[in-house]
Amino acid sequence: MAIMLYYATVFTPTEVIERGAVVISDDGRIAYVGPMEDAPRTDGLRLDLRGRIVVPGFIDVHVHGGNGITFGESDQIAGDLAAYSKWVASAGVTGFLCSISAPHAEALVQMVRAYADALDAGTPGAEALGLHLEGPFLSKEKKGAFNPAWLRQPAMDEAEAVLQAGRGWIRQMTLAPELPGAQEVAALFRAAGVVVSMGHTNADYELASAALRGNFTHVTHTFNAQRGFQHREPGVFGAIMTSDEVTAELIADTVHVHPGAMKMLIRCLGTDRVVLITDAMAGAGLPDGTYELVGHTVIVKEGRATLPDGTLAGSTATLDQCVRNVHQTVGVPLLEAVKMASLNPARAMGFADRLGSIAVGKDASLAVIDKQANVYLTLVKGRIVYSRL
Repeated sequence: MAIMLYYATVFTPTEVIERGAVVISDDGRIAYVGPMEDAPRTDGLRLDLRGRIVVPGFIDVHVHGGNGITFGESDQIAGDLAAYSKWVASAGVTGFLCSISAPHAEALVQMVRAYADALDAGTPGAEALGLHLEGPFLSKEKKGAFNPAWLRQPAMDEAEAVLQAGRGWIRQMTLAPELPGAQEVAALFRAAGVVVSMGHTNADYELASAALRGNFTHVTHTFNAQRGFQHREPGVFGAIMTSDEVTAELIADTVHVHPGAMKMLIRCLGTDRVVLITDAMAGAGLPDGTYELVGHTVIVKEGRATLPDGTLAGSTATLDQCVRNVHQTVGVPLLEAVKMASLNPARAMGFADRLGSIAVGKDASLAVIDKQANVYLTLVKGRIVYSRL
């Protein structure tokens, strides 16, 4: 069904179109974007969006679950993916990567194979875009909430088996570059078209900088679970700040990262290279309680997810909240905050040819928000998957 969104402000998000219109064709692609007066006539659904903003749909490239679901913690993978995809659309999310991990190599290969089957089938709400392997080749010194028994040294045979099981669905791999064999594994994944991300790492400045000039093009949850900055040893953060091309994730829940540190990262890298993520776990969208994540029990209290010893263990944020926080608390213009949750992740993960911006020929995966980043409508490939208009 053709759809026309009109009388809207449109964030493409490289420009702002006032009194704009977006026309969606029957095949779920964008047929027109521009001023209302130039829009072609359509016989399908027409939605008057006065006072609203049409934006590219948000893309969460690092999330472990939400609304009671943890990716990889159930044998009902297809059902969990479907349920999660419908729920997360209410946050304006039109695409996401499933962040998964497993206790040993055999379990990881089996999990990846099962997810590949489920991903082949598609999802009814937000689009499941693939897998993010957070581990198992991570630093035990910077394990964060990971069970150390789940972490191991990089191994080419495991890496090859996982890639084969994934059948092209693995989009991102988080890896600690200082581990023995990490560079060879990184090269293997990069050659397979996977984004290699530096994370959970105790690398020093020199090693981290070299990694970011090599096969590592992205950084997992900047500031968290990585060696910090010292003026005589700038560490991982220093390597990020002095990189000219790397994209860097930011958990903008105001729990994982202080707003002042967020502002520092955005000021240094610019709004084109920061990627907003949630790193959310099962408790996102639910009341305080006890949940499971990467082999640990997680306690959520007042929206803060921690292990019993107080270690942060994922977030309970949604991506629209992260956009709102960066805009309202950090002071980033809403247009730029939207870009950090849409175009930037699309570019970082290789989806920008069809997602992340509003342009003729691209998928009509869109959200409708207000000036406070509240979500009113979400469309995935031209299908309305959430509405409270």
